[in-house]
Amino acid sequence: MLLTVGQVAEDLSGRTGSIGLDDAGRVRHRLTVVDLDTAPGATTAQTAEVARRIAAGPGVVVGVAERPDRVPDALLDAVTLTLAPRGAADDRRTVASADVAQDLETLRRSADRNPAASAVLDQVLRGVAGLPVADALRLESFAYSTLLAGPEFAAWLDRRGPRATPVVPERCVLVERSGEALRITLNHPGRRNAYSAAVRDALVDALDVAVLDPSVREVELRGNGPAFCSGGDLAEFGTAPDPVSGHLIRTGRSAAALLAGLSARTHVRLHGHCVGAGIELPSFASRVTAAPDVAIRLPEIAMGLIPGAGGTVGITRRIGRWRTAYLALTGAVVDARSALAWGLVDEVRPVGG
Repeated sequence: MLLTVGQVAEDLSGRTGSIGLDDAGRVRHRLTVVDLDTAPGATTAQTAEVARRIAAGPGVVVGVAERPDRVPDALLDAVTLTLAPRGAADDRRTVASADVAQDLETLRRSADRNPAASAVLDQVLRGVAGLPVADALRLESFAYSTLLAGPEFAAWLDRRGPRATPVVPERCVLVERSGEALRITLNHPGRRNAYSAAVRDALVDALDVAVLDPSVREVELRGNGPAFCSGGDLAEFGTAPDPVSGHLIRTGRSAAALLAGLSARTHVRLHGHCVGAGIELPSFASRVTAAPDVAIRLPEIAMGLIPGAGGTVGITRRIGRWRTAYLALTGAVVDARSALAWGLVDEVRPVGG
């Protein structure tokens, strides 16, 4: 149901546009869709109240606008994201949509299947705005651990079934020093450089070298094999001793935090699939080069989780929380050209070019 701004303002707690929780603590309306083109017909007071209540959440609120340039900034700022036809104003609060109805259906299915993860994502994306990177990463990790203990992730684990833990190469991350440059290469091509605990620890150790040695003027990060990084190793999901330990490990061994500190010196070269951590970590680098075959995706919501390798922090700083929400909620695959247009990568160049 597409609601006008006036309808949402009339009864935010009733059937026409409730944004909040029911008596059992569940998200009442998992996806609320607002026709933002009706905003000019609403009073200033209505617009301000709608924006305030949307921002307070919880729940995903998607705006639809043919003319986003005519929508009050307060509303574009407040919603989770706004879908607009192709050719609409270039505003990172909006996502150009070739098929608004199809995008809405995809967003609705995502919110229906994993309402808690969707609502938590929306809250975290709002919460990290303006925070120092270290604090923002801690907020993301707290939320991630909360969802690890939730029913949506448990249901995903049941559907996935047991997985054998793969053997990780002894040298799963290669480190080479050449003058003032440090080249770091993810080296588990048989698993498409999945971001396992072993890969994480080896990457953190490699990045520590650059942190501790100021003579390292350039850090280059790349991956061996057909993909830069296929994201977290699915076989390891759910194996942390408990959510608290998981949080302390994530924040204590955070490649994202190190990359943020090394940002000005870091160049990441992407190719092939860059899934989950495979795009979350690169987003902290000041320079990201993508090969033409790059395929970027954030799959965590479908698992009952949110991006947990720093994506809610690094990606939002590159493309804004609205487009980050779109990527996470839809699980859409982004090609190199679109990533460049959004600013998720800085240049597109063939491998070796």
